[in-house]
Amino acid sequence: MIFMKTESLNKLDYVRQSFNAATSRTDRLEIGQFLTPVPIADFMSSLFEPRTKKVRILDPGAGAGVLFATCVKKLLSQKALPASIEVAAYETDRAILRYLQETMNQCAELCKDKKVPFTGMINEDDFISSAISETEESLFSAPINRFTHVILNPPYKKINGETETRTMLYSAGIEVANLYAAFVWLSVRLLEPDGQIVAITPRSFCNGPYFKKFRIAFLDMLNLRHIHVFTSRNKVFGDDNVLQENIIYYAIRNKSNPNKVIVSASESDDFNNANTLTIPYDQIVHPDDRDYFIHLGIDDSTINIMNQMQCFKSTLDKLNLSVSTGRTVDFRAKEYLRQHPQENTAPLIYPGHFQEGFISWPLKTGKKPNAIIKSDETSDLFLEKGYYVLIKRFSSKEQKRRLMAAIFDPSRIDAPLVSFENHVNYFHRNDKGLPGTLAKGLALYLNSSVVDQYFRLFSGHTQVNATDLRKIPYPTEKQLIKFGDCVREQMPDQKAIDDIIKEECGNCA
Repeated sequence: MIFMKTESLNKLDYVRQSFNAATSRTDRLEIGQFLTPVPIADFMSSLFEPRTKKVRILDPGAGAGVLFATCVKKLLSQKALPASIEVAAYETDRAILRYLQETMNQCAELCKDKKVPFTGMINEDDFISSAISETEESLFSAPINRFTHVILNPPYKKINGETETRTMLYSAGIEVANLYAAFVWLSVRLLEPDGQIVAITPRSFCNGPYFKKFRIAFLDMLNLRHIHVFTSRNKVFGDDNVLQENIIYYAIRNKSNPNKVIVSASESDDFNNANTLTIPYDQIVHPDDRDYFIHLGIDDSTINIMNQMQCFKSTLDKLNLSVSTGRTVDFRAKEYLRQHPQENTAPLIYPGHFQEGFISWPLKTGKKPNAIIKSDETSDLFLEKGYYVLIKRFSSKEQKRRLMAAIFDPSRIDAPLVSFENHVNYFHRNDKGLPGTLAKGLALYLNSSVVDQYFRLFSGHTQVNATDLRKIPYPTEKQLIKFGDCVREQMPDQKAIDDIIKEECGNCA
């Protein structure tokens, strides 16, 4: 039987489904193991370009071997066959090793049928420790035989505290928050110059402070060529009940940046109906962005959003504004919280106080407290009376909006001090309030559809971090005051807000 015909690929998917059924999801979550469906593996392998004769494939965290198997299939379907193929697969889960060995044997049979020399190695050692030892420079170590291809679906698991893994990675100059980033970083180190990598990982590394060092290394070592975005969180690894925003990316190891990047998108593994757009690299990674955020565009509407945002060229620094996370972590200050205002308390503002673009306080119903006691122990949790613009830090993926802003208007809440709970971000000027019209204009701008859509392009999670908010382009102070004049006793409705922003963008064109 010639392996990797359609029925053989279906068999590999059957192995995945059977393995998932026979093992505990809790155990798979413990090691972050989610086996790759065959259609996704097939698409990933199709991204590789024919660039070399002697092929060496690395598949760390190989599972049942579907990724390297589809890669071998792709290589052997080319008119110009490779001179040889080597596969190095890493897997520590003993429960799946027999399936992995069977896949490796079948790859060998297929290469034999095509008269292509094949070498397959299954390494049961921990990939992280092995990769670090192989890439550490030593006067006595032999040069490593680097790989031409890396294809991987790494484990998705946070790296906790002072673990041996974290210590080992830190000593190797790798500071990451999740195993998947460590696997990718080390895999790239093992690539030869102009070697190729295709990976499927969470999208979370594209922005935010926790993955900054990884992004810098990633973009420094790799020439990014193609990104595929899954627009649904629950269909990529649906039978594992994984709710995760995933992307696939293809890149080549060299330091030059491409002029353009292909960005495609599909809801699931129906790649034939994917939307595809070619976007200038400097719109994916902005040249002046010190945080190296990776902005992911999807279709022509994305370009329209970016064009509209070109009208707004200011920054929080230029506006002399700052954004911070609310100071009060309620479970830490529990003994000082009060359900209702009373003597010697100040307002405590939660996301639940957001109402039609303003803060409504106090709430007569609800489980959250409305007030916090003023004392020496809580003194650093307060801000002086003034106008502030608040943003909810959390939203569900299914909510219509990601950005939800509200104005804290001191004329509506008679209190000399206020505290903002940790589930909101607040805009301020040197830890004090903003001019009233400026605050209203800022809230209107943040509540516009175009800003919300722009934010979604590069935010791969439902949390709205202060770091993310600092990256948004902002109107000038003159523009914000103009917007603020449109806010009276209440925030305009959504259509009116969007018309105001659209008109301003038209004036800038």
